Amino acid sequence: MSTHGIEAVVFDFAGVLFDWQPAALLARVLPARAGTPESAAHWVGEIFQAYGGDWGDFDSGLVEVPALVSRISARTGLPPGEVRAVVDAVPPSLAPLGATVELLRRVKAAGWPVHYLSNMPEPYAAYLERHHAFIGWFDSGVFSARAKVSKPDRAIYGQLEELSGRRAAGLLFIDDHRPNVEAARALGWQAVHFTDAPTLQADLVRLGLLSA
Repeated sequence: MSTHGIEAVVFDFAGVLFDWQPAALLARVLPARAGTPESAAHWVGEIFQAYGGDWGDFDSGLVEVPALVSRISARTGLPPGEVRAVVDAVPPSLAPLGATVELLRRVKAAGWPVHYLSNMPEPYAAYLERHHAFIGWFDSGVFSARAKVSKPDRAIYGQLEELSGRRAAGLLFIDDHRPNVEAARALGWQAVHFTDAPTLQADLVRLGLLSA
């Protein structure tokens, strides 16, 4: 245990361990519609809905790809083929962030239990498990689609507590989405808001999890 009472470290995936650039993805997959920053931002909002709505149900394992495509197409007017192209393009676009993956490796090598807590649809979770060996470094983890609930709902944090066998105050959570960080803190977890790998490294040193 660290001097701050930390017993285990919990990592988010998209935006922390994996790069996630939805506007760039849409500009590449739908260049005729999302070819400018303004149009790309518009379609990010329409398709991903700030990860609520249709996409939130996908994250939570409540809707599968064909139904998701139908719902987004009906709501936005985009042809189903274009929506499906976006949905299918997401998992290979989630490239590992090497500097953060290295911090994960160092935390694990230092003897700290590591877990993950990620809002991730089932097809994407399965893709990442197949293609990225470092996911095997984790002691355990929760994907939202398998939990049937997404962050920042308190129920998904409870599932990770139960799975890890750790008390709330002993868990350090790392997430790039501030509402998820705030939800963890409200439940008694320790948490840091991820912005970049150097800042996270400084936080981990400050908390006694890594040496300088």
